[in-house]
Amino acid sequence: MTPAQVRMARAALRLGVRDLAQVANVTPATVTRFETEKGGLQHSSAEAIRKALEAAGIQFLDAGQVAIGPGVALKGD
Repeated sequence: MTPAQVRMARAALRLGVRDLAQVANVTPATVTRFETEKGGLQHSSAEAIRKALEAAGIQFLDAGQVAIGPGVALKGD
């Protein structure tokens, strides 16, 4: 899960940073720090954010994977 993926997921779900933080039980600063690439995440925080977004319908893709439904993807370098 990359910072860009989290930003895209929040946008798709129309969730604010505080909304995601509340659902994932992390601080808003944790979400912001990760999304702005000013710091990494502890494994437990990353998993909490991922699970919260997936529970809301987000599917995270690795390079080469295909989405189950409509969506957007980041173009590789």
